[in-house]
Amino acid sequence: MGGVLLAACAQSSVVSRNSEGLSTSRQASLPHDRSATTRRVASIRKPSPFVARNDAATPSASHGIASFYSEGTRTASGEKFDASQLTAAHPTLPFGTKLRVTNVATGQAVTVRVNDRGPYVPGRIVDVSYSAAETLGMVDGGLARVKLDVVQ
Repeated sequence: MGGVLLAACAQSSVVSRNSEGLSTSRQASLPHDRSATTRRVASIRKPSPFVARNDAATPSASHGIASFYSEGTRTASGEKFDASQLTAAHPTLPFGTKLRVTNVATGQAVTVRVNDRGPYVPGRIVDVSYSAAETLGMVDGGLARVKLDVVQ
């Protein structure tokens, strides 16, 4: 038993001596004159999530679920939110885009202006203001299957 302990102690002292030798040799290889080194910094320009990108395909028509919202203070475009205006939130279309939103079940339609981002619920393609939801006849149900057409 004593021999095992003695061997373990001897082994650890060898490891620590080797570790010391490695650390000093590595330190010696570092350059001491840092003023002579040139640093390059990569710059990455991230696209703004609120600006239309040329590579993003803008659909001329799409189908999906719409919801509505009636509360908020500011929109993503910086405008003050007004539930009485015919506005909408869309995840990718540029601000100011005019959308014709048609309730597929009733045929009721309204033209809205994109001024916000959303919806943030999977499966939904647009959030419309309360006023637009009234026009579409979807206030009672909260959701409606709609068709979106980009008007302008």
